[in-house]
Amino acid sequence: MGRIAVVGDVGGHPDQLRGALRTLGVPADRPDLPDDLTVVQVGDLVDRGPDSGAVLELVDWYLDHQPERWIQLAGNHEAQYLPGGTPFWPDPIADGDVELLRSWWAAGRLRVAVAIRAADGEDLLVSHAGLTVGAWRRLGEPSTAAFAARLLDDRPPLIFRGGEFGVDRAAGPFWAEAGWELHEPWLEHYAGGGFVPFGQVHGHSQVVRFADHTWRCPGRVRQRATADWTARHVRVRVGGRVFTGIDPKHGRTGAAHWQPLVLEGARLLTGHELPEPC
Repeated sequence: MGRIAVVGDVGGHPDQLRGALRTLGVPADRPDLPDDLTVVQVGDLVDRGPDSGAVLELVDWYLDHQPERWIQLAGNHEAQYLPGGTPFWPDPIADGDVELLRSWWAAGRLRVAVAIRAADGEDLLVSHAGLTVGAWRRLGEPSTAAFAARLLDDRPPLIFRGGEFGVDRAAGPFWAEAGWELHEPWLEHYAGGGFVPFGQVHGHSQVVRFADHTWRCPGRVRQRATADWTARHVRVRVGGRVFTGIDPKHGRTGAAHWQPLVLEGARLLTGHELPEPC
């Protein structure tokens, strides 16, 4: 056991990523992760910021040199360059960077989800945008985070669903929007007698605007949500579980302050050695 740091969307800002790693104990003069640290990055490494290529170069170093301690998830901005994805960003990344992403995907280095067991015994599913009720049902309603992660890493077509106008309650984990697509349907499921099987950690979107501390979500979600405005984390209580959004919303200029989500005493659950409970 040790620390697992879940790092939110980077969005083409290498200095933001390096700064976050320094707060986790990575020396300024070399990139090595401390012995007690595992990093899970939730995707959206590229676009918007000044240097997507430099972000990919840094992550590639970790995937080459410390692959057991750097877990890289795909976001919708990576997915558009992968087989099955649809390009949408008006300023595409360099051809060499596209090839790098595709090589990670082909080698299994770029994943869809991972499961974490926190120190208190709670299991968390980590994905880019979160697992909606509709997508969970299409997966066969897995009852554990580890099994859900395993199913998502099998890359079913549903992972690419979403990104269009209107609310899609079955949006996939690259595209689900916090609030109306992710939280509200899970709250309805629970209110109707359904069980919420595990907590979640996601990037991609937030139910707040950090710039002016305003909320953008259904009322039932707002009643169950709290924001850490300094760390830029938003927690929503759903049926006895907690869904934590960690997208710092860097935009084109980068957030003035933010923090990775650090889980002390946590461990990764691979899912491949854990059968689905009866």
